[in-house]
Amino acid sequence: MLNRLKEHFSKFDWLIVASLVLLIAFGLVEIYSVSLGRGGLDLLNFRKQLLFAGLGLVLLVSFSFVDYYFLRSLSRYLFGGGVILLIAVLFFGDTARGTKGWFNLFGFSLQPVEFIKIILIIYLANYFANLATKVKNSRHFLTSLSITAVFAGLVMLQPDFGSALILIGIWFVLIVAADFNLKYFFIIGLSSIILFTSAWFFLFAPYQKERIMNFVSPNSNSLDSGYNISQSVIAIGSGGLTGKGVGFGSQSQLKFLPEAQNDFIFAVIAEEFGFLGVILVLFFYALLFWRILRAVRLANNDFAIYFLIGAMGLIFIQMFINIGMNLGIMPVVGLPLPFISYGGSSLLSLMIIMGIMQNIIIKNKTSY
Repeated sequence: MLNRLKEHFSKFDWLIVASLVLLIAFGLVEIYSVSLGRGGLDLLNFRKQLLFAGLGLVLLVSFSFVDYYFLRSLSRYLFGGGVILLIAVLFFGDTARGTKGWFNLFGFSLQPVEFIKIILIIYLANYFANLATKVKNSRHFLTSLSITAVFAGLVMLQPDFGSALILIGIWFVLIVAADFNLKYFFIIGLSSIILFTSAWFFLFAPYQKERIMNFVSPNSNSLDSGYNISQSVIAIGSGGLTGKGVGFGSQSQLKFLPEAQNDFIFAVIAEEFGFLGVILVLFFYALLFWRILRAVRLANNDFAIYFLIGAMGLIFIQMFINIGMNLGIMPVVGLPLPFISYGGSSLLSLMIIMGIMQNIIIKNKTSY
């Protein structure tokens, strides 16, 4: 038994684990720092995130033992369960920041959409893997889009535009990986324009429209709806080369920066650790992406390849949008910075994905 465990862990990609741990550590330091700015007495969020980090590592190890072929066989059941979960949250969920997307369980908030992202990656990876030897046509394109639209549509009803955007992004990444004809990408562009126009008039809440208008013109209303972006840009610029030090960021400590431990934690990092701290965080992400790409090259079956690409797409898109939000070059859509922002559901779901990824890596090494 002990020898089997040693063999199992010897096949881990420990550079992936190291990059995750270091990103999580950055997040914990900044969540603690933000708590200091709230008086230093209430460290509840820091303690919760520390608990989530520990539980996340347990989930990573646990899912590394779960055969990903088994998860693939459950893809249809997972899809059905995901639909039920998203419908249930619309009726029985709690509302926070204008979005009815959380279940309250024993004092902890669970956001189902974070786990829907895993389900979508598994389902689409299985779907495209089954098409690997076939010529892709419009039926395959529309079927995969419809699958994604079911999840994205239910999420938009919450309404949670940011998470719906991520779900569509996962689909787009996998469509590209599946090597569909270029004409389908023209259809995507045209459909996006039509959907955005329709959503503007019929789906977007007023605050979501404000966020988009602030993206177009962030300085036009810097004391009202554009306040978050303005304060974020100020915080990033004030950090300089080496930063002001943990607990000494004026924008975050004096509460000028809203949602400092969630949406705008990147700005806190830039303010307190400076440009060098930002480079370090980006290096850890780059290390993670490099190792995932390496795993893609070594994968020996189509499902594994699509899952790894979908997982990397999820992390990259979410990271790109969050950092873009902080820099004022993307609209504020309420997405956390992967592994760093405060939020148990996001962190736990990502650690589950990392656990599945480790199982794929281990299986590949076993088959050599």
